[in-house]
Amino acid sequence: MAMHVIPNRIGVDVAKDELVLYDPTTDQIFALPNTKTAIRRWLKGLPQNTHIALEATGIYHLELAEQAHAAGHTVFIINGYQLNHYRESMGRRAKTDASDARLLADYLEANQRRLQPWTPPPKAYCTLQRLLRRRATLVQARVALQQSWKDEGSLKALIKPVLAHMDRLDQALQKRLRLALREAGLQAERARCQALEGVGELTATALVMAFQRGDFRTSDAFIAFLGLDLRVRQSSKREQRRRLTKRGDAEVRRLLHNAAMAACHSPRWHRVYEGYLQRGLKKTQALVILARKLARIAFALMKHKTTYQSETQIA
Repeated sequence: MAMHVIPNRIGVDVAKDELVLYDPTTDQIFALPNTKTAIRRWLKGLPQNTHIALEATGIYHLELAEQAHAAGHTVFIINGYQLNHYRESMGRRAKTDASDARLLADYLEANQRRLQPWTPPPKAYCTLQRLLRRRATLVQARVALQQSWKDEGSLKALIKPVLAHMDRLDQALQKRLRLALREAGLQAERARCQALEGVGELTATALVMAFQRGDFRTSDAFIAFLGLDLRVRQSSKREQRRRLTKRGDAEVRRLLHNAAMAACHSPRWHRVYEGYLQRGLKKTQALVILARKLARIAFALMKHKTTYQSETQIA
């Protein structure tokens, strides 16, 4: 009878300049510079197929994740929201780099069967996501400047060249997005999504980007990836208000919300939107449902390589 070999587990707390690692087999905690050379040297000394758990931290965890995956180890990226709740459920009061490294190793041991190993995203996904996030930062900065300077009288004119330069940066980013789509051969996918009512070029690009991240078997999986699925809490006859999980990319959700705001005025979706309002839903709730419907249709179009036909076209 073959023996079941338990893989070595390591929890890693990630910061910009340093990695704090915990190895349960030796019960040791040690620090490592978050650099390519140091990570490569450390990975060479690990047993084969070590399971490594680390928390998502923007971009600072990517070097370790990519090198570890390339070296044949299994990487798990843990959601920070889930990790915080796990910490509370375990009654742990301290939150330090060392305690978080231990917590990650414990979380991996307790939940490994239901966790999905991390795989490197496609190059097109990374490029499109980076450009969309940079544009989102630019748009937020532009809106903040415009609002804060609107009552400054004579000084208001001084901000106009800055805003104009931001507009040029926006156009340059959109041009880069088109180029990235063309280089990746995804223009047809964008066209499929853009045929939807309310879905413009940027929203279509964001949907195509999200679709590239994984082999989503169902539209429910795609919706969950976008963070548009609902968190339900119910106990006996008491049910709390349902809320979005919001675990996906916030910029994709923002663009989909804008698309829903435009689609609700179209002949195809106006009655649907008004129907939600007549049922007593608030405008935001109705727009979220409409955004979810648009995302589901976009998923089906990309999944099955079909062309969108609205009810007005069919009629």
